[in-house]
Amino acid sequence: MRGLALAFALLVLPANAQDHPPLRPATEDEQKARAAVVIAGYRYDDLLWENDRIAYRIYGRALEKAEPPSSSGIDAWGKRVRWPFMDRQLRTGDQHRDHGEGLDFYNVGTGRGTGGLGIWYDNKLWTSRNYARHRIFDAGPRIADFSVDYDPWPVDVLRTVWETRRFTLPAGTNFTRLTSTIWSNPSGTLIVGIGLSKRPIAGSGLGEIEKDGTHARMTWWGPADPERGRMGAAIIVDPLAFAGFAEDADNILILVRVEPGRPFIYYSGAAWDRSGDFADRAAWQAYVDKQQPDFRP
Repeated sequence: MRGLALAFALLVLPANAQDHPPLRPATEDEQKARAAVVIAGYRYDDLLWENDRIAYRIYGRALEKAEPPSSSGIDAWGKRVRWPFMDRQLRTGDQHRDHGEGLDFYNVGTGRGTGGLGIWYDNKLWTSRNYARHRIFDAGPRIADFSVDYDPWPVDVLRTVWETRRFTLPAGTNFTRLTSTIWSNPSGTLIVGIGLSKRPIAGSGLGEIEKDGTHARMTWWGPADPERGRMGAAIIVDPLAFAGFAEDADNILILVRVEPGRPFIYYSGAAWDRSGDFADRAAWQAYVDKQQPDFRP
């Protein structure tokens, strides 16, 4: 009878409770507002970075075989606590459910996510594979600072490009500062497309996009998910390098002119309406509008 009772109890538990370990609560020492960077070697080298307001990840090369099609886009997580939670939640294998601290429900798919890039040529975005190597410069608590390399990839049959990109996320902001250096063989000016995925919430439409050519930025406020809320995102580029807007099947793009071998700066931000910081689209748009980014390398 005891065996039957246990079997019945397992049947009535939610599937996630049967399949995944619970989220380990943050210790008192861990419950401090700070930035952090973690390499998730247990999850195909996902690279996680977050601060007291928002959380992101990019994917390693190992994921390409394990979960194709993988993407070199940037993933954003909704976050409701001021301390790091991504590593603890990812270790449960149940990162897509809100355990009280946040969750991953943004759908990067094959797109650029929230600020991934590619080379825009012949009305097509030519993109890299997942990151190949990483270097962590500062894992917190005041700033998350690291760089990654993207191995060479083709742009049609005209040229080959490769990239090193540095990510810097201080505490107290929703925006990561990205410093990208793209090399090219042969040389010559590039048009880089920095994107937001077109299908960011599974089963829903795009949401609302605001394009501001004067200030060289675009803002997104996502469709409502009744169980998980709304995400927002924004991309800000240097107005002096701004080259317009475009789109393909997967992305809405903001375009910039780039010289090979010369670093360029852009900013990628994200938000969640259940974080306590942005209740609606107007609040997120107002926050984006007041940003005064520094584009000096």
